[in-house]
Amino acid sequence: MANLNIKLVKSLNGRLEKHIATANSLGLRKPGDTTTQPDNAQTRGKIAKIGYLLQVEEAK
Repeated sequence: MANLNIKLVKSLNGRLEKHIATANSLGLRKPGDTTTQPDNAQTRGKIAKIGYLLQVEEAK
């Protein structure tokens, strides 16, 4: 199964509570945090919701 490397590139300060909760569910808490998540519908939905805060690339 493919994986995605997800990096938080913008701060969560002043963001909607739902967006902060979504970032936390991905394991991202402060700018520069990186996580590897499975490429599935749930992860894609989270990325779609807070994509403006993230940098996403396919894991090798």
